[in-house]
Amino acid sequence: MADTAVPAPAPSLLTRTRLRMPWLVVLAVAWIVLMVLTAIFADWLRPHDITRMNLSVRLAPLGTPGHWLGTDELGRDVLSRLIQSIRVSLVIAFGSTILSAAFGTTLGFLAAQFRGWVEHLVMALADFQAALPFMIMSLAVLAFFGSSMVLLVCLMGFYGWERYARIARGLAISASAQGYAAAVVQLGAKPSRVYLRHILPNVASTLIVSTTLTFPEIILMESGLSFLGLGVQPPESSLGNMVGFGREYLTRAPWIMLAPSAVIVMTTLSISLLGDWLRDRLDPTIR
Repeated sequence: MADTAVPAPAPSLLTRTRLRMPWLVVLAVAWIVLMVLTAIFADWLRPHDITRMNLSVRLAPLGTPGHWLGTDELGRDVLSRLIQSIRVSLVIAFGSTILSAAFGTTLGFLAAQFRGWVEHLVMALADFQAALPFMIMSLAVLAFFGSSMVLLVCLMGFYGWERYARIARGLAISASAQGYAAAVVQLGAKPSRVYLRHILPNVASTLIVSTTLTFPEIILMESGLSFLGLGVQPPESSLGNMVGFGREYLTRAPWIMLAPSAVIVMTTLSISLLGDWLRDRLDPTIR
């Protein structure tokens, strides 16, 4: 009797995704996951308290036993402060980016839905936001109200919303003109369902690209505010805060500034690579 051929098992979803994902994107996803896990488990990963000072080992070099990334000018462990800084910066960046994207996209969809004076009002606000120097406005707000984590996230959340509003409005109007949105409305669907279930998936790829641009800009904006003393306040630490304080010791102890700088570069690059790949995967015209 002839042997019966046994069909090979179908590859799993994870295997198919990995085969289609370029290795650079795989590395980018791995780095982002590493940063997120570091932020979540920062309390367990820190070898020392971030405020613990030991002047006897100040400016200790890389590889010092017990201080593998060296120490700063006050003898504080750079690795411990770096782990805490990753948590703080990611909370600010992710929270602000999501807030900015949600706020701008909602206003853009409202402008596309109601048109008329609503559209003119949204576009006028977007033009005003684009013309306003955001750094100067942020300095004024933080100097008047003081700096706190909640205020900083909310303030950064207004950065770049006009970009999402313009993109969402233009793409929503274009999608409505293609006919499928009008057909869904004629079937009795509510406007909220039309925008969330039909228009948003078709414009998500462009919004994701804008998000990958906003994320590193917010990190750099927070770094600038912390450098000027109006961002994250001591004894708390952020990546921008560490870069700002480490610049004074660049020639004597470069590891103080280079460690957080490398994390900023790798994180923003990874987000950009992942966003570019998601744009290609989510674009319905490519599929």
